Parts: sequence; structure tokens; C-alpha cells
Amino acid sequence: QVQLVESGGGLVQAGGSLRLYCAASGSIFIIDSMGWYRQAPGKQRELVTTITSGGATNYADSVKGRITISRDNAKNTVYLEMNSLKAEDTAVYYCYANVRLRTSSAYRDYWGRGTQVTVSS
Repeated sequence: QVQLVESGGGLVQAGGSLRLYCAASGSIFIIDSMGWYRQAPGKQRELVTTITSGGATNYADSVKGRITISRDNAKNTVYLEMNSLKAEDTAVYYCYANVRLRTSSAYRDYWGRGTQVTVSS
């Protein structure tokens, strides 16, 4: 029904930058919020940032000032610009989208498979 595909992860040195991408496709009528979560080894998945269809954003305190989320509603794509990366940012980053399908009036969350971000110190 809906597929989310992330890209842009990789290995970067501390202090460096990465840009993640997530494109949603399928039987999409409209997407409400989109965002990113991450899961580090041995830890629970945690919220990184979200953005509404109107552009309102929310950030975890740990990433404020270093990470910027943006989206292109026409392309059903969300972006994550990460700067001043730290070793503790190392995790698998998952994209999500709150989607209403063409065949339904209900919204539900869809998730990507994740992309690895590794920050070396």
C-alpha cells in the first residue's frame, strides 16, 4: 500500500554532516505528519524530529540546533539535515509517515526499513 525508502546514511567523522532522505510512494491520498526516529544498539527507538504537512516542526532536545527536518509535499519526501554529528548520534534512523490512503478515510503510520548512521569519534 505505502512504501517508505530511506537513503543517505553512512559513516562520518564526529563534527561532520549527513543528509538523509525518505520518499513515500503507493496509494497515498494525503500525508499528515512525517518524521524520523532512531535506535542505537541496546537502546529503545527514540523520536528525533517530526514535521507536519504545514511545516510545523518538533525536535528532541538532544538534536536541537544540529538537525533540521524539511519536506516536499509534492514529492511525498522528507529530509533530515544533520550537522555537528556526535558519536552518540550513531543509530539506525527510521522514517515514518502518517498517511491516509486513497481507499480509506483513516490515517495510519507507515515506516521505512531504516538507514544506518555511524559517527566515528
